[in-house]
Amino acid sequence: MALATVIQTWGSAPQPVGSHLLVDGDGNFLGSVSGGCVEGAVIAEAPEVLASVKPKTLQFGVEDSAAWKVGLTCGGTIRVFLEPLDERDDVLRQLADDMAARRKVALVTEFATGARRFAHAPNDLGPELAPALANAFRLGRSVVVEGSGGEVFIKMFGPATRLVIVGAVHIAQPLVPMAHALGWEVVVVDPRDAFATEERFGDSAIVHEWPDETLPAIGLDASTAVVVLSHDRKIDDPALITALRSDAFYVGALGSKKTHAKRAERLFAAGLATADIERIHAPIGLDIGALGAAEIAVSIIAEITAVQRGKAGAGR
Repeated sequence: MALATVIQTWGSAPQPVGSHLLVDGDGNFLGSVSGGCVEGAVIAEAPEVLASVKPKTLQFGVEDSAAWKVGLTCGGTIRVFLEPLDERDDVLRQLADDMAARRKVALVTEFATGARRFAHAPNDLGPELAPALANAFRLGRSVVVEGSGGEVFIKMFGPATRLVIVGAVHIAQPLVPMAHALGWEVVVVDPRDAFATEERFGDSAIVHEWPDETLPAIGLDASTAVVVLSHDRKIDDPALITALRSDAFYVGALGSKKTHAKRAERLFAAGLATADIERIHAPIGLDIGALGAAEIAVSIIAEITAVQRGKAGAGR
């Protein structure tokens, strides 16, 4: 197979740096480097890379004579690195292991040779790359930098966003497939067996335990969002206490402003600091005038994404 990766963009590029397109020897492909604009041109280059077993760098932009032909007419320019892959490659296996363990890792590729190395910390690959790696780890962004042997690409991989839904209620049903469509991991937690069922939530992970017992075991890291939807204080309050004492980047709870005011009083009495309680997004979701379970689910997904992208405050 050949792997195409967006390594640099200028102007109105349709896909961000780090986006991937995978092409096999028959021209079948998965993923995207341009949202459809230049996929055909990249796929056409794949056989040469597979035959030579050598990587190459491609560039597409409005200034190129081929730009109109491939469809990149939005004013942007992109560079794409196309490299051969082997399923027996230990690099891919290690990367899969790191991602499964929810570890941050940088894959550093030399354009000239295609050689790849891993970094789990800024100083892993020596002082030359340490500043760029430190910045990449801090921001979680992939970037091209100039090394002593030429250009190298630092591709950041981090834990997948994980959505923990406490309360297998009606709103949770449309919320689950929306989260899956974004590539998020989903865990549904509800001690009530009749609510959290495979018939209602498909192949999502389902935990029939009380949230204060299971959330610490799940592990609420900085890539985890927790939404509390049961509307039952016996379930919601312990879940919120646990989530607010974790590194979860988003904590939201269903209920009106009046309901949340009473909830905040209970949480304060339980020993939570005011600053922690203010982290709760309640009423949950962006105010889009949502009606019905599906629209409320849209508002929740939108708010989590806004917080993740730094476009919304940490609380209400």
